[in-house]
Amino acid sequence: MFTAAAIGILVAMALALARACLGPTLYDRILAVNMFSTKTVLMIAVLGFLMGRPEFLDIALVYALINFVATIAVLKYFKYTDLGIGPSSSANGSSSNDGNSE
Repeated sequence: MFTAAAIGILVAMALALARACLGPTLYDRILAVNMFSTKTVLMIAVLGFLMGRPEFLDIALVYALINFVATIAVLKYFKYTDLGIGPSSSANGSSSNDGNSE
């Protein structure tokens, strides 16, 4: 049963990889890479179960957290072209809500 799950996850990973290469927009490609990483987490968990090694679940959890943070960082970089700029900051470093009313 879990072997069939592993094969299904591999097929989904192949489709996600194809979407990452052929995606029409940048955000489609980022989403496909995120989906590929999520399927990798699932594959690590399934392999840990098949091999009888429960410590693989810890590895899968750490990989999932790294995947989440990396996806947020990549999306922020492509939106603002700098990881130090936030939604309330402009490109020259001044805030648009600084209390000055003109």
